[in-house]
Amino acid sequence: MSSQDLVRRNIREMQGYVSGEQPDTAKFIKLNTNENPFPPSAKAVDAIRSAALGNLNVYPDALSSAFRIAASEILQVEPTNILCGNGSDDILTMLTRTFVDAGDWIRIPYPSYVLYRTLAAIQGAQTEEIHFNSDWSLPAEFARTDKNPSLVFLPNPNSPSGTAVPLEEISKLAESLPCPLVVDEAYADFAETNSLELVRQHENLIVTRSLSKSYGLAGLRFGFAIASESIIAEMQKVKDSYNCDSLSIAGATAAIQDTDWLNENRQKIIKLRSELDRDLVELGFHTVPSQANFIWCQHPNHPALSLYEQLKRNHILVRYMDYPNWGDGLRISVGTANQNSALKTILGSIID
Repeated sequence: MSSQDLVRRNIREMQGYVSGEQPDTAKFIKLNTNENPFPPSAKAVDAIRSAALGNLNVYPDALSSAFRIAASEILQVEPTNILCGNGSDDILTMLTRTFVDAGDWIRIPYPSYVLYRTLAAIQGAQTEEIHFNSDWSLPAEFARTDKNPSLVFLPNPNSPSGTAVPLEEISKLAESLPCPLVVDEAYADFAETNSLELVRQHENLIVTRSLSKSYGLAGLRFGFAIASESIIAEMQKVKDSYNCDSLSIAGATAAIQDTDWLNENRQKIIKLRSELDRDLVELGFHTVPSQANFIWCQHPNHPALSLYEQLKRNHILVRYMDYPNWGDGLRISVGTANQNSALKTILGSIID
């Protein structure tokens, strides 16, 4: 018997999630994984330093109570409506564990976050992919009730497109679906609207958030879910015992309370996003209007893979993404003004 024979069949047959490249940032301009190009709140950094001097020999608060209390005041929900995780991916894992049995169906839009498929495969579940319309709107069939899905994931804004589904449509989805609807709002702080109010209106609607993007804390790994108290209570049963460490709880709590920093950073990113989109259009790219901190683009005369490779040779890293039965393109994270300017210069020399 080989070691492979000892592994569950669905694990042997699945493809693991592949994250974006993480190069030496001293050598590359890194615009490939949608990180915030600016440092996080100074208050968050101070809180992490203070926590590091504390009792690290003691287990952290298993429920991240300090964060739940702080976030509940900011978001106008109860602490019992919040569950914290080691990044929002941890929350997505908990959701899959909570609601999905082996052989069940998970519905997702396509193209979107590929981790959803991985989570389904780990659980022994099947994935139903509903293709976006050509304008990145959701087709009517996304709301259908056949196949009786156990869970539906809807990233909003979506990756790689940066587009968002209107709230009225999300509300109708929640009403029609026979299962939980997870609105993955990793990029919601850069968008015009969010689904938080819909949690109060629909028992089956769950919002997930991340501090990796808008709060500049990708290295800290902290995310959370907002849902009804009864759903949060069930999710707590499947989470790891101490899934958030003392440093991340302290930093996340200070970060979410620093609303001035968030608002200033948000406006800065949105302005840079607009300028980046303008620059790409001037270079002949077709772009999709984005409500996230990245832009999806394609050039009619230059293959996306070739552009990615030439940019990489020039020490600029963007994300090349190829979706079967859809097409390929570049997803470019919003950088600082200097980073975006360097990107424009190198792209101009390649395309010229």
